[in-house]
Amino acid sequence: MATLRDVKRKIDAVKKTSQITKAMNMVAAAKLRGAQQNMERFHPYALKFKEFIGRLAAGVEDASQYALLTPKDEVKTVQLLLVTADRGLCGSFNTNLLVAAERFIRAKSAEGVKVSLINAGRKARDYFRRRPVDVLENYAGLLNKVSYDDARRIGVDLIEQFESGPADEVYVIYSHFINIVKQQATVVKLLPIAPSKREGGEAEASFEYVFEPSHQALLTDLLPNYIFVQVLECLYQTSVGEHAARMAAMENATNNCKELVRTLTLTYNKARQAGITKELMDIVGGAEALKK
Repeated sequence: MATLRDVKRKIDAVKKTSQITKAMNMVAAAKLRGAQQNMERFHPYALKFKEFIGRLAAGVEDASQYALLTPKDEVKTVQLLLVTADRGLCGSFNTNLLVAAERFIRAKSAEGVKVSLINAGRKARDYFRRRPVDVLENYAGLLNKVSYDDARRIGVDLIEQFESGPADEVYVIYSHFINIVKQQATVVKLLPIAPSKREGGEAEASFEYVFEPSHQALLTDLLPNYIFVQVLECLYQTSVGEHAARMAAMENATNNCKELVRTLTLTYNKARQAGITKELMDIVGGAEALKK
């Protein structure tokens, strides 16, 4: 009977785990709906802003007037913004981002380029705490409630590193949300800002714009805001991807718990049946012995 008690205890434990994973799945689904609505409202603006800035950059005659448009003569140091989640239990979501970051760092190191990190997310912070990588800053709690203020704070650090710091280029690795079941770790170059390109690779001709105030004053104000908007877009995309990945992971965990309960229940019933059969055989055997 000790074996039966052990199996029964396992069944109860798995059922409780199933209740937890089901609740986490429902919470992730609720958060996903809100985060996805925010992302879908903001995405067209970010896309149009990027297109507009690319056209303006293509029309600048002297890019050296704007630090954010001017490529460095030689790339020796790269600043990487890595956006991950703060928590786990979301499948391979964080692992894919960390693997993409490791791959990026190895590729740049092979070219003789030093990479320094700004981590946005506890998972990135904890992972690279044990790695020989220069970490400039760590942020946490950004994906719980994505805000422009957080994006601006990070963007200011990136711009400072590019304009007056050691960074010759700035990249970001984030999770690009494709659909509920697929999120892709994506590398994007933020600085220097590249002009829009035609399919053939040539700079796209700029539109005729009337500037008020001056062209230079407008670009001086818009270029930093472009970085803030792109960082905010990355935060939105990663936030939605985290909730979607956690919802899928918890659904799989719930299904696995149900399957394990079925298997353990079958084992329990077999062991119970075997015990009953043994007791019946003992009773029959005793009865036969009394007859003799």
